[in-house]
Amino acid sequence: MAQPALRRGAPAASDRKGRARYRRIMRFATRYMVENWWFELFLPRLGLTRFAARGRTRRWQRMARNFFVLATDLGGLMIKVGQYLSSRLDVLPPPVTKELEGLQDAVAPEDFRAIRALAERELGMPLERAFAAFQEAPLAAASLGQAHRATLTPEAAADVGFADVVVKVQRPGIERIVDIDLAALRKVAARLNRVSLVSKRVDLPALAEEFATTSLEEVDYLHEAGNAERFGDQLADDDRVATPGIAWERTARRVLTLQDVSAIKISDLDALRAAGIDPAEVAVEFADVMFDQLFVDGFFHGDAHPGNIFVTPVRRDDGSAAAEAGRGWVLTFVDFGMMGSIPDGLRRDLRGFLIAVASRDGRRLVESMRELGVLLPSADTRELERTMSALFNRFGGVAFTDLQDVDPRELRAFANEFGATIRALPFQLPENFLLVIRAVSLISGLCSTLDPRFNIWNAVEPYADRLLRDERGGIVRSFADEAASTLAITARLPRRLDGLVTRLQDGEVAVETPRLDARIGRLERAVSRLVSALLFFGLLLGGVLLRPDDDVLGTVLMGVSALPLAHVLLSGLAGARSGR
Repeated sequence: MAQPALRRGAPAASDRKGRARYRRIMRFATRYMVENWWFELFLPRLGLTRFAARGRTRRWQRMARNFFVLATDLGGLMIKVGQYLSSRLDVLPPPVTKELEGLQDAVAPEDFRAIRALAERELGMPLERAFAAFQEAPLAAASLGQAHRATLTPEAAADVGFADVVVKVQRPGIERIVDIDLAALRKVAARLNRVSLVSKRVDLPALAEEFATTSLEEVDYLHEAGNAERFGDQLADDDRVATPGIAWERTARRVLTLQDVSAIKISDLDALRAAGIDPAEVAVEFADVMFDQLFVDGFFHGDAHPGNIFVTPVRRDDGSAAAEAGRGWVLTFVDFGMMGSIPDGLRRDLRGFLIAVASRDGRRLVESMRELGVLLPSADTRELERTMSALFNRFGGVAFTDLQDVDPRELRAFANEFGATIRALPFQLPENFLLVIRAVSLISGLCSTLDPRFNIWNAVEPYADRLLRDERGGIVRSFADEAASTLAITARLPRRLDGLVTRLQDGEVAVETPRLDARIGRLERAVSRLVSALLFFGLLLGGVLLRPDDDVLGTVLMGVSALPLAHVLLSGLAGARSGR
């Protein structure tokens, strides 16, 4: 699907409002680039490092607050930039991300006359003809568009199977605003990338392009409709999840019409309890659903905040999949403009990372970070390995509920050491990884809202344990396949050797050597010992790997392995005696 072409330079001279917007963004960026150059680069060269560091936290917080004001005033992509930066813990210090955490699409609604004109132009018909009813007051207003409740005409409702809908309409002129904002962001990224301290740590132009790609997808509602359909198909057999239907006949590039599936907002704890739903159970189910999307399906909701997820009560006698499963509710997802896809390779590397965490292996954790592309090739990881090993050794066996009993000063010391180590390393998030980090942070925050005792690792660790078991099973299966192949070959060797001996005895092969029979005998004994050694190793390894999950079978395999071992030893002694 073709995306709108965006100019990469400043807005045209005839675009007065666009030029003013562009200049305001550039003035803000230039001011803080100069300020940070002065305090972070110039003063330290004069030996004033301590003086420069003294007010660093206040400066960063002031900059973040001023950006908050700029973003809420300008709207458009600036709000998205703030949300984007708030999740970039690898690029920005905590004072900045903390100040930007509350940045939401709290913007004034567009005048309905402009919304009506755009919607009618996109749909090619008056709203009265397209819908039986259309509410002028928006259900929600965001920086890129706003949503209105409506009712389909009886004919359209009969075609799609539902009548109540939510219609998303883009703000008029938003594509031009996106054009201007992206041009400014690309310019800022290019300037910052000239600073070696920045370019060694993160590829800002690539980051800007990643953000541009995500933004372009969000302003194309046909793309969002395709995401909604794909997401619904992916979860069609999942009785825990529901998705809205799409009214394609009332959808265009700037207008999206979806089934109205409004229910209990997932963060409305009082409403959940009033409906007889335990918020703690919702937290566990939500985390499980999201991790299935991330680590199994590879196509996930990248904007799973409370406004985009409902808990829909289900009657236990309505015949639905959720009712048959004994669950009185389902999770209903909406807003599919920000979806993430994880390629197979990246998903495999993510699994390796989780397995390293579950096995408390600091070295493997660092290696998995390299595989993910998080650590740049120039990174010296010895300190990170040491820090992670110390962290695992101290807290690896401590339950999260017991961390409150640990001396807060010790926890703070570990947190400060880990943070300093991470910030000193040259690393960045790889392509397609930004939404993964955002999704995990949203999972953690939302689940903590539902259940204050919830910790993200309560959901991650079972997944990692399952992956670790799968990996063990994969090793056993791989070895079993290899052993079976080897055994098949070795099983055919005696027959081939016997055939060779027969042909030699019959004179079909003219070979005259008095020591040939002895050599063939030694070869047969060696092959026999090889088969026994393979069986011993396979049974022993299988027993060791399976014993943590199946103590009986693992012990049996380890015990049986003694038989082929005995054959190896005894045949070796016999061979030694016969060879004398």
